[in-house]
Amino acid sequence: MSEIDIDALQKSIKVRPLKSDDYKRVVDLQKKSFSTMKPWTREQFSSQLRLFAAGQVGVEYEGVLIGSSSSLIIDFDEYSDNHSWQNISDNGYITNHDEEGDTLYGIEIMVDPDFRSMRIGKRLYDARKKLVRERNLKRIVIGGRVPNYHKYADSMSIHDYVEAVIDKKLYDPVLTFQVANGFVLKRIIKNYLTSDEESKGNALLLEWVNLHYQPRPAEFTLPSHPVRICSVQYRMRRIASFDEFAGQAEFFVDVASTYKSDFVVFPEIFTLQLLSFLPQERPGITVRKLNAFTRNYLDLFQQLAIKYAVNIVGGSHYSEESGHLYNIAYLFQRNGTVNKQYKIHITPNERRWWGVKAGDDIQVFNTDRGRASILICYDIEFPEICRIATRNGAQLFFVPFCTDERHGYLRVRYCSQARAIENQVFVATAGCVGNIPSVENMDINYAQSGIYTPSDFPFSRDGIAGECQPNVETVVIADVDLDVLRRNRLRGTVRTWQDRRTDLYDVIEKKNPPEKS
Repeated sequence: MSEIDIDALQKSIKVRPLKSDDYKRVVDLQKKSFSTMKPWTREQFSSQLRLFAAGQVGVEYEGVLIGSSSSLIIDFDEYSDNHSWQNISDNGYITNHDEEGDTLYGIEIMVDPDFRSMRIGKRLYDARKKLVRERNLKRIVIGGRVPNYHKYADSMSIHDYVEAVIDKKLYDPVLTFQVANGFVLKRIIKNYLTSDEESKGNALLLEWVNLHYQPRPAEFTLPSHPVRICSVQYRMRRIASFDEFAGQAEFFVDVASTYKSDFVVFPEIFTLQLLSFLPQERPGITVRKLNAFTRNYLDLFQQLAIKYAVNIVGGSHYSEESGHLYNIAYLFQRNGTVNKQYKIHITPNERRWWGVKAGDDIQVFNTDRGRASILICYDIEFPEICRIATRNGAQLFFVPFCTDERHGYLRVRYCSQARAIENQVFVATAGCVGNIPSVENMDINYAQSGIYTPSDFPFSRDGIAGECQPNVETVVIADVDLDVLRRNRLRGTVRTWQDRRTDLYDVIEKKNPPEKS
């Protein structure tokens, strides 16, 4: 008998974290496993990996992904007994993931039907249990499907069906597996996932308790994540040099740092002040001279952010790229990182006077005090952008603006408050006051900068954390709390973010918008 080549018999099966490159295969698995339900969008999948990579797990066999599971951590006491899948998972984006929570909640698990005899589901649940033990969480909770119920729905209630499965009179692939895997049935949830036709929208709340859990020391205070914001209401005036501009900017950064602010926000296009000491030509030509100061501007604010240990939203600045003029807001983080956001909607005034082009990307930035987005002036008047940024995890919105009179200011102010209410986020605005008669199209300004909150009991009266007096150079400083925001999304008087009817409508970001003529 010839010798058997052992190496040729080797098989490779491993449990591993999911990664971005797995997206297409995960979607293929979803389509095979749940043919009547929509698969993850790229945005949902990316959000899960970004917010809780450890909770997104796959099983790979011979180099092919054949199973996966998705989960998040929550404080389970903050949710209703009759929650929905959309509510508990924030529609699959898991922006409600809470590192301080006590429960691992599973929102999806699936195995390629061609490999279901290999106990892949057990491997995925073992990985979840291992994660729960490592993080000292109390439990795993899932809203389990009942995929065979549709076969009996005409003759049995969901309660009778579940009892029959528990008594082993009927077989259900999910419930039977979960009970065998150590899960305990807690209750039936109706209207959990209405798109689950096989389960008729029902789910079973199932719990696995971590016997190794060690209770944390008793605490009588709610967790807090305070963020201090300083908005600068900046007076436009004639200056003689860039150094004079730098001195004024440093003064306000120093003020913000002295009051221990986490962010200081400057107004839109306040660098137009630099044109006051340059020869004036046609507006479209003159404004491009600002590009010569771009490097100085970037170096200045990057150095100030590091020196004063404060994150700086450097207003916005007109910069020239590939021959086009863009209105760009820069975020200078105190760790030295520099981010930028292009203005997406260009006003008729900007287009007519200066020939400004629109940007296309909606950015959300990771900072040391939360995830932030910048909407430059006119952009706050388009609710779709804020919806997309919030869905991508933004909690703080900074709105540098420049408005010439009260009507324009009120558009920015009212829309900022509307966005705070619609998305249950914080919005800070910073505007220009004063005038520069020598610079065309910057002869007057009107502003009342403010920091706005959702409108509910945990927040300041009128949804205003702080506000400047109109048309004077000053700052407003206010504290906001991201944990209060998180709890308000879950248990607020109204839940405008959680209660969106995404079964009826949605906001879709086009990744490759058509070229503008």
